[in-house]
Amino acid sequence: MLLIGIAVAAIAILLFTVIFLKWPAYLSLLVVSVLTALAGGIAIQDVVPLMIDGMGGTLGSVALLVGLGAMLGGIIERTGGAEVIAHRAAAVLGEKRLAQALLIASGLVAIPIFFDVAFIILVPIIFAFAKAAGHRAPIAIGMPIAVFMVFIHNTVPPHPGVVGSTTLLGEDLMGLVTVLGIALAIPMGLLVHVTGTRIIGSRTFELDPAVQTKYAGAGAAHLDRTERVAVDAAASSAGGRSASGSAGSLSPEAPTDAGAAGTGAAGTAAATDGSRPPAGLVVTLILLPIVMIACGTVGTLVFPEGSSAANVLSFIGAPALALLVSTLIAMYLLGIMHGWGKQQISEVMDGALGPAAIVILVTGAGGVFAKVLTETGVGDAVSGLLLSAGVPILLLAFLVALAFKVAQGSGTVATLSAAGIVQGTVLAGDYSSLQVALIILAIGLGSVSLSHINDSGFWIATKFLGLSVADGLRTWTVMTSILGFSAMILVSLVWLVV
Repeated sequence: MLLIGIAVAAIAILLFTVIFLKWPAYLSLLVVSVLTALAGGIAIQDVVPLMIDGMGGTLGSVALLVGLGAMLGGIIERTGGAEVIAHRAAAVLGEKRLAQALLIASGLVAIPIFFDVAFIILVPIIFAFAKAAGHRAPIAIGMPIAVFMVFIHNTVPPHPGVVGSTTLLGEDLMGLVTVLGIALAIPMGLLVHVTGTRIIGSRTFELDPAVQTKYAGAGAAHLDRTERVAVDAAASSAGGRSASGSAGSLSPEAPTDAGAAGTGAAGTAAATDGSRPPAGLVVTLILLPIVMIACGTVGTLVFPEGSSAANVLSFIGAPALALLVSTLIAMYLLGIMHGWGKQQISEVMDGALGPAAIVILVTGAGGVFAKVLTETGVGDAVSGLLLSAGVPILLLAFLVALAFKVAQGSGTVATLSAAGIVQGTVLAGDYSSLQVALIILAIGLGSVSLSHINDSGFWIATKFLGLSVADGLRTWTVMTSILGFSAMILVSLVWLVV
């Protein structure tokens, strides 16, 4: 009961400092870790070494994957790769399926690029596609895309939360989690399209006047004979970017929001003054690490452990190597095709690490908290209490992450805190690799569900689409919950089979 009390107090202090005192999550996690370690009986001389151990153990994989993922995403963003993929998807599927085309494109873009940056650079395209489809507001296309992208952000490496939880629960399972996460995203993409049509299609939303004005002046995307997405000439008179300068440029600009993270669409346009890369190349660069990881995962299942073939495929399929290879190829192919010099390419890649550094440090602090929870026995006490009450481990992982998510908003903090609580139970249990991977996904799904006003993603989606708080709760919160709970049902069904 003492350990349970320490857990309750630690969580209360964490929530108080983050929500009410507005402390950075990095600082809050470290302070709570120190207090928890002292209250849990860790000798005072061992507290700081324990924190260093927790930070170092987590950052080994996180720094590699998140850093490389940020660089790959950065070069794709700055060269206009996101727009190119959207335009090509629209050309393939046709004008009547612009929403589906952009949803597919957004799913690809969301794999290497952080949610906030990825969504912001797609906002101008969302406006143009929604206008072309005849929608009265961009939310009809934009909200399903935002929800789908944040789902991928929470369930597919190299994004920080799922990378951190995988590092804590099974570092060698990164490839398996990646493959399963992408497989899970496919039916969820279909579900978010259907639910978006049902939830949004029958409602009328009152947009923020500034967004309404921008949408009214936005150019409508259309397909010309060269299979490029062009923009109606009226966009030029509305003050947007001209479409004539590059294949598929879009005129409407995203509404500005001082609190939004990452670079906006205008910043992307300013950096991409050369020719756009081919869509096939951009898609290949995104899919290359996924294919390499899948080869490594399959190789461990097909070939005997320790054999030459298994070792080679394991090396090729290591997520860090896969991302390194793709990043190097992207750096030179996209940079050189864009007409950049060596110095400019270097500056773009280095610049991508800035936003990633904050995320990496927060993830490392989450690893410190998880290490303290494990070493003090607090995590085992909490998970043991719930397991003894009849809560299955898979559901336990989901519910703990969900509780943290609802309380403080950050998916990364929720994911790492939940992983710390169940870590001792999972590592001590006789679970197969597939079962541990499913537990990791369940944690990620808990960090997606019931997202509301304390989540930065809520504000990014609603502000850029011009929604009120109430309409955001009716759309964003409802749809993230539908995806999270529905995916959890699928994961549970797989759990019963394996």
